[in-house]
Parts: sequence; C-alpha cells; structure tokens
Amino acid sequence: MFRLQCVRPCLRRLLHLGVGSRDHVLEGLQVCSTDDQVLDVVGKNRTKLTVEHVSCAVRMLWDFQKERPELLRTVHLIKCHPEFLTLRVLAENKISLMDDLTLVNMLYVFLRLSVEPHDSLVQQMVSEAWRRVDGLPMSSLSKFAVILHDQLLHSSPLMGHITNILDQRLSSIDNARVLAALMVSVSNLVSTRLRDALISRAECLLDTNNPLNYNTPRRMVQFLRSVKYTHRPLLDKCNEIFLRNIPRLDAENLSIILGLYQSLQFNNCDFRLAAKERLIELIDTSTDPYTFSKLFAALAPISSPEIRERLENTTFLVADEFSAQQALAIVEALEESQSRNLSLLNKITSVIQKKLPVYRSVEVARITQALFLLHYQNPELFAALRTILVSFLQRSFYPYEVTMLTRVLAMLPSPRLDEGVAQHVDNVIAQCNLSELNTISFAVAKWIRTDPSYRHNTHSKYVRLLQRLSQCGRERLQTADRLDLVLEEIKFAPGEWFEEMLLEETFVTLNRMIDQINPSNIADLAFFLTRINRLNPPLMERIASVAIEHIDEIHFSATYPTLLPFSVLNYEPAHVDELYDVCIKRFTPHISSFDPHLLVLLAYCLALADHFPEELIREIFSIGFLGKLDCQLESLHDSLKMRTKQRLMELNRAVCLECPEFQVPWFHERYCQHLQKKVNGSVSPVQQQIHTMLGGVLGGINFVRAAVVTPYFYTIDFECKLDKHLKPLPYSGPSTLQISERGKVLWDSNSLENARDELPAGAHRVAIDFMDSKFFCKNSHHMKGEALMRKRHLEILGYRVVQIPHFEWNSMELSTPHAWKRYLRKKILG
Repeated sequence: MFRLQCVRPCLRRLLHLGVGSRDHVLEGLQVCSTDDQVLDVVGKNRTKLTVEHVSCAVRMLWDFQKERPELLRTVHLIKCHPEFLTLRVLAENKISLMDDLTLVNMLYVFLRLSVEPHDSLVQQMVSEAWRRVDGLPMSSLSKFAVILHDQLLHSSPLMGHITNILDQRLSSIDNARVLAALMVSVSNLVSTRLRDALISRAECLLDTNNPLNYNTPRRMVQFLRSVKYTHRPLLDKCNEIFLRNIPRLDAENLSIILGLYQSLQFNNCDFRLAAKERLIELIDTSTDPYTFSKLFAALAPISSPEIRERLENTTFLVADEFSAQQALAIVEALEESQSRNLSLLNKITSVIQKKLPVYRSVEVARITQALFLLHYQNPELFAALRTILVSFLQRSFYPYEVTMLTRVLAMLPSPRLDEGVAQHVDNVIAQCNLSELNTISFAVAKWIRTDPSYRHNTHSKYVRLLQRLSQCGRERLQTADRLDLVLEEIKFAPGEWFEEMLLEETFVTLNRMIDQINPSNIADLAFFLTRINRLNPPLMERIASVAIEHIDEIHFSATYPTLLPFSVLNYEPAHVDELYDVCIKRFTPHISSFDPHLLVLLAYCLALADHFPEELIREIFSIGFLGKLDCQLESLHDSLKMRTKQRLMELNRAVCLECPEFQVPWFHERYCQHLQKKVNGSVSPVQQQIHTMLGGVLGGINFVRAAVVTPYFYTIDFECKLDKHLKPLPYSGPSTLQISERGKVLWDSNSLENARDELPAGAHRVAIDFMDSKFFCKNSHHMKGEALMRKRHLEILGYRVVQIPHFEWNSMELSTPHAWKRYLRKKILG
C-alpha cells in the first residue's frame, strides 16, 4: 500500500507532462475543414507557429483547393487574406530550419497558391533548394524540377545541373511518377543517349505503375512530344493504360492526349474511337465554358455532322463567356473541322477581337492562320492582326518564333514586304535550322509573287534573303555531324526552294553519314527518300542491309515506311526478296495491332512490289476488319480518308487480278463509277496531239478510242485493236466519249458500262499510255512502282501495253509530225 501511494504522485506528474506536451496548434489545424478555419487558427497563434505548423497550414490550404473544380477554386481570396501574408513571412523567416522535403513541398504549394515567382519568398526558397540540390531525394528533386519548368527555367543552368544528377542517378529511380515528372522537366536538355536511357527506364517502371494512374503515362507521352521522338513501344504501353482509363478521363485529359498523339503523328484507332464515344457522353455534363471549350476542341474535328452541329449550336450560346484561350481553342477546332457556320465564326471572332491585347505572339499567329484557312472575310481584322504580327516579329530573336510569324505574315494580302521585316528576318536566318529556312523560303517566294514590282525585276531585298537562306542552309549541312538531327530538320523540308538549292548538298551530307544509319532512324530516312521522289542507291542499299540485319530491333509498324521507297520508287536492292521476307515476317504476328488505315496502306505498298501475304490479305478483306475500317474513317481527316479509300480500291483490284485464288470479291464497282463521273478528267495538249497522230498512223480516227475505261476501272489514254497480222481494226460503234475543244472528257451515259467489241480470232487490244513525269522518279528515267503495277494489270486484262515516256515524245529527235508518226508506228505496229 505504501509503495502504491509513492507511485501515484509520479504517475500524476507524468500524465500532466503528457497532456502539456500536446501540440494544440497542430491539432487545431488538423481538424479544420475550410480555408477560413485554417487562416483563423493561424491568426490566433501567430507567435506560436513553427515550421511544422506553417507547412501543415499551407498544405491544407492547397488540399482544399485542389479538391474543387477549377472554376470553384478561391485561390484569389486566399492570396488576399492577411493571415496568408503571415504564413508567407513566417515561411521566409524559417527557410533555414526546413528539411529538404518540407522546403520543396512548401515552395510547390506557394506557387500553386499564386505567389508570384519574383516574390522574395519564392526567390529565397529557390536559392535554398539550389544550394541543397545535390542532396535532394529523387522525389523532391522531381518536384523541384517541375517548379523550375513551370517558371520557364527549363533551359537554365540549374535545370542543366538537375539533368546531370538525373543522368547519374537514373538507375536509382523506382517510381514511375517521379521519373515522368523529371522527364518532362529536363526534355529541353537531354542528349540522345540520355533520351534513350530515360525511355528504357520509363518502359520498365510503367509495368509497375498503378494502372488507374493515367497522369504518369500522359507525362511520358508529353516527353516524347517535347523531344520530337515517336518511340512506338513506349507509346503502345501508354496507350493501353489510357484505354483502360477511358471511363475516368475527362474532356481536358482526352483533349490533351489527342493533341499529343497528333503532334507525334501517332494514330491509334481504338483510342480515337473510344475517346470519341466518351466525349459524346460528356456533352451534357460539360456546361461551363472551360470544360466545354476542351470538349469542343477535342470532339468537333472527329465527330459526325450531326454531333458537330449540336456542338456548334451550344458554342454559339456560350461564346460570350469564353476567355481568350478558350476562344482560340474554338476557332482552331472550327478550322480543323472546316466549319462553314458563319454566324458562329462571327461570334467567336468578335470575342477574339475584344481580347487581342492579351494574346502572345504564337497565339496571334495561330488565330491568323485559322481565320485565313477558314477563308474568313474581314479586312479590318486581318489588317489589325498584321500590325500585331509585325510588331511581335520585330521584337523577337527566337528563330522558331520569327519563322512562324514570317510564315503567317506571308499568308496575308500585302502590297509589299516591309523593309524592317526583311532586315529582321535576315538578322535571324543564321540561327535557323533547315526546316525553318525552308519555311522562310516559302514566305519570300510568296512575297516575290505578290510584289507589284515582280513583273519588272526582283527587288534586291528578296535576292539578299534568298542568297542568305541558301548560304546558311549549305553551311548547316556541311557542318552537321548527327544524322538524327539532320533527318529531324529535313523531315518536312522538301519544297521547290529546298530541292533546287539544297537537295544535292543534302545527299552529300546523308552519304557522308551513311554509317550512322541504324534501326531507329531508317524509317525516317526511307520516308524522306519517298517524299522527295528520287533514287539514291547507296542510301537505299544501306537501309536494306540494316533492315535485314536488325529487323528484330525495328518496331513492326516501322516496316511500312521502311519498305515504302523500294515499292514506290521501284528500286530492287541486292537482297530484295530477303528484305521483303524479313519485313513480312516481322509485322505478321502483329497484324491485329495495326490501325486499319495503316494496314491498308501497308498492303498496297506490298502490292506495288508484287507481294501479297495471304494472312494480311485475308485479314483486310474480312467483314470484321472492313467494319472497323469504316468506323475509323469517320474520325479521320478528309485527305487521309480519301487516300485510304483509294488505296483500298486499288488493293482490291490488285488482289482480284493477281491473286484470284484468294477469292476476294470485287466490291468497288459503284465507288469507281461515282469517282469516274466526279473526276470528269481532262486531256492534255500532248494527249490531244497523240490522239490526232494515232488517227494518221492507224488509218483514221475511228481506229482509235481515247480515255477508255477498262474492266476494274483503269482509264487508258488510247486503245486500238490489231488483228493477227498487226493490221488496225476499226471500232463498229460510236466512241463512248468526246473531247471538247478545251480538252475536257465528255462522258456518254453508257460510257462506264465497260462495253467492249468482240475481237476476231488472233486479234488483240493495245493500250497506249502517255507517261508524264509523275510516273518516273525525279531527274531520272526510272519508272515508279505504280506504273509497273498498272502495266501488269492491263496485261492480265488482255492488253498489249505501249508506254510513251514524256522524255521520248518531247525529245529533240521527235520534233516533226513525220518523226512522231514513225515513232508511234514502230511502238504499236513494229
């Protein structure tokens, strides 16, 4: 009993000390449920607040805000509250007492609560974080990098230091979210080696990522867009996560992802269709201007006319509530969907006009381009836009910005180029890459054509600009030492000026770097060779050898651009069969992973070279695939939609003619009839000349027919019939068409029924085609794959094919009617 009485006072003292050591301020903060309650606790305990209290209060203020929709946030009210100023002062005074995690987290939150980057608090915290940067844990380093990126310090020495730390400690990162944030932040500074290492690490960590977390893969795709690198394996992994999260994605995230895919030229049919359905579901709940503008920008370009009309009607009603950025997004979506809703366009334009002073240079350029491409008629607005663009251009020294402004200014009607603009462009040219130089050349060419003095002489300022463009382009090519960089710059460069002034130098550079051709860049190089339409045997042989040797390192989808120049340009490398065989084996297991339209283009590419893999053909002409293709075509741009339909028809024709054993039906009869009537082509003067000459050679105009439509809808320039002794046979009925004085083909009502006269025994038909320059590689007499396939098909249809190359018909040797007739007689009757 005595011992218990002695113990009781000790327990009482311990309990009293325990209650006294409780942190009442922290407890008071933790039970708060509103911003005002937090700030009230801060106000009542100013003198008691520690680093932990300040950190807790600031974090809770941001937690309350981020739980609310964007439009319901009250950051502006918090920023103006006197107790928030107290928190800022206390935080600045206690920076040295903060641990690394608290320092970076608090800096991040203060910026999210709209404290200005130039505020002394932010400046002091950034400086302290910089001092500690080498010791920051990777999670804090990641958040610090995001902070610097948001403050437009993505190319600063400090970000360079962080990039170096990331390079050294990359293998220690085991969190996909941390890595993704760092990837986006340092994207401006990564080398090719570090880029590849980051992508490899991202692929590994993405497998451990929470499948419901779509922000991490979104940042990874954003990184690929920033470094302009379409890495298909990583994109495919990210896309799978997006597809799983479609029901959870809102209009803003869908808009962002679709925009990133478009920038990377990555088309995924499954995601596009799923995103379209999800966006349609969100129409009724997207009622505020912010959300609706995101929805409209994403959905309008890919929706049906009915959905688009519904969206446009709603847009008209809420247009006055749009901010400057929202109005810009709407007008760009209207341009992308080629809207003809003039009332809506006028409404959006009036909103834009009121907000013109707040737009940045890039945004004014985007507005101008959208309105110009929509053929919007408002001279006063375009004059105002031109003045603003000129003002921005004369103040800018960023090459990409000057290039963009120059390109858009050249769109606008103007009597002549301002001398100040020409001089400023001249000053920046030396910093431009090849793509930018090419863009400026287009602008200068347009200014030359629209200048009133052009008919008399070319003004010296234009001559000076063109000379500088050529000089800088050649210097850039001669000093280039990285093939990947050159390919990136020339990807979209080909044009009249580039081909005339820089193409030969480009080939010298590419051949100099031929050893740098590898599995990761052969697709880009092959695509470039196809675009410029020129043969280069050394480069194409190297592409073929790399593809054969390293086919497993090439993504299955890259087999299409890799094979394209060989099929289109009709070039057979030393191991041509092996090249096609390894590529076919590479993509065949992945046929179901291709976008439908891309699979059609791939099959057509193979058909040009007389390759028809059975598994590929049976997949394309299955009912399920054709249904999926129809769904995808609804969301494609008109140009790609028309091209895909045309290639499917040509593939259908090729399979029917060359692979009858596949028993694929010909189902494009109505499509071809409609196309034939719609095109109503014209006959060139040369074709009219040949038509007349053929009449003389064959014994009369009734021995030849022009613009004959064959079975399977090839249109041949001229057809004649020869008996077994090679004597011309006359046509019994009247011609199915007439050629007007202007060379237009005038079809009769029965002209598309493919009516053909019966041939006597031993007789045959002759198809005579004038082969203009489009059938040959540029600066060469080498015939392209399309012409050879056409010849194969006409021969299968029973024709003897006579081809008249343009360079033979227009040669000096054939310069008289007698010589032309002798040439035709030899070709047809010889």
